[in-house]
Amino acid sequence: MSDLIVFVTLLGLGYFFGRIAEKKHYKSIIKREKQYRDILAISSRILPVSSTPMEACLVAGSVVVSVDYFKRFLSGLRALIGGRVIAYESLLDRARREAVLRMKKQARDLNANMVFNIKFETSSISKNARGGIGSVEVLVYGTALSPVK
Repeated sequence: MSDLIVFVTLLGLGYFFGRIAEKKHYKSIIKREKQYRDILAISSRILPVSSTPMEACLVAGSVVVSVDYFKRFLSGLRALIGGRVIAYESLLDRARREAVLRMKKQARDLNANMVFNIKFETSSISKNARGGIGSVEVLVYGTALSPVK
């Protein structure tokens, strides 16, 4: 009985603190997306036509986001019955958006106004003994274009 109480307590704490951390991270992401909205991020492989000479530089952003205890539990239940693992969708969304923001920050530091040919790489790391995801890493990279001075 005491094991069940500990399990339910950990599950509740994971849900509570996980939701707080996720909401705080989303607020931060939304605030910074407004700051960097002037830097275009384009997935096209073709260089945009420009009348001014442009300088090109590789920029990248990466992030590792961990899964909270509650989401890990929910994904374990979903693995039993199959289907979409909704608990991980917000995790991946936050990781991708955070990585893009870090890439745009690096582009801004180079005075670039555009990043083109962006690519995403996603991998799971810190797998536990049963093969469940512990953390997810997202790397985004592209070519930053800035006017030649």
